[in-house]
Amino acid sequence: MRTTVTLDPDIAARLRKLAAERDSSFKATLNATLRAGLEAGSSAARPYREVTHSLGVQPGIDLTKALRLAAELEDEETLRKLDMRK
Repeated sequence: MRTTVTLDPDIAARLRKLAAERDSSFKATLNATLRAGLEAGSSAARPYREVTHSLGVQPGIDLTKALRLAAELEDEETLRKLDMRK
């Protein structure tokens, strides 16, 4: 199929250099590069895996209410800092 494509100058230069290195035509190099790029994008990526560590649970701390605990700790720290200003 014949079509017109506008390439950025740096891409055209890289393709010409690659074609010369491979002793291939510009057209063949462009097609091979596009094929490789399209095939690389279509392969399924490996699933991301997060490494986790057990932090343990301390007695008396209910982690189901962690946001409330965080707010209480933050309030206590704010009050402590305000008391230090006096």
